[in-house]
Amino acid sequence: MNYYDWNQEQAKTYLKRKDMIVLLPVGAIEVHGDHLPLDTDCKLAERIARKVEEQLGEEKCAILPCIPYGQVWSLGDVPGSIHIADKVLSSYLYEIIKSLERSGVKRMAIINSHMGNGAAIKTAMRKAYEDSSNIKVYQFTYPEANSVIQKVCTTKRSHEILFHADEIETSYMLYLAPESVDMKKAICQEIDFPEEYDFTSIKWSEFMEKAVLGDAASASAEKGKKIIDAVVEKIVTVLKGADINGKYTGN
Repeated sequence: MNYYDWNQEQAKTYLKRKDMIVLLPVGAIEVHGDHLPLDTDCKLAERIARKVEEQLGEEKCAILPCIPYGQVWSLGDVPGSIHIADKVLSSYLYEIIKSLERSGVKRMAIINSHMGNGAAIKTAMRKAYEDSSNIKVYQFTYPEANSVIQKVCTTKRSHEILFHADEIETSYMLYLAPESVDMKKAICQEIDFPEEYDFTSIKWSEFMEKAVLGDAASASAEKGKKIIDAVVEKIVTVLKGADINGKYTGN
């Protein structure tokens, strides 16, 4: 169900249900080369949330509007990107969590599709945890993806952890939002990360012109489906295994 479609009486009724879980997609507005749109992360977060809803059941899920802006420091100075500082994003997320708690929500899950948001999300969750135990908050940033990526992707990654508009993320989009992908403009480029990259702060814009970390031309919807289906399965497994008090009761 769309949270924003409810009227006042529906909101009061649905949000107090013990089996209800609120899903909050979180994305970013950021350049993704020429073959993907600026709202790539938003589309991915929203559509993963929909797939989670399909598995859990519409009557048990309330999907909030996506937060479209994120922390994109690495590409924040490139025209098109919109960067939100960690402290601003974490405060914003915290206020959403507390508002839901006041409405009676017991569980919520942040569906995050942009790795740069990780620190802000964790800060907001920890602050909410310290303030109160009346709401349990989960965050998911492509859980289980790496194990499947190693099996289905065929090109060498530019970085062992990071991905962006490459074979991986473009495959995600071809599966979840194919109408927004222009494969005629997909490129293959090897990015040499500076040797000290993992040990100091360096913007991506300092060593790449097009924001594509690898071979986008090798992407396919089939690869995206295998990875995303595993991601959704993991999210659903965790949420099904947690009772209303946040205790994990699954296997």
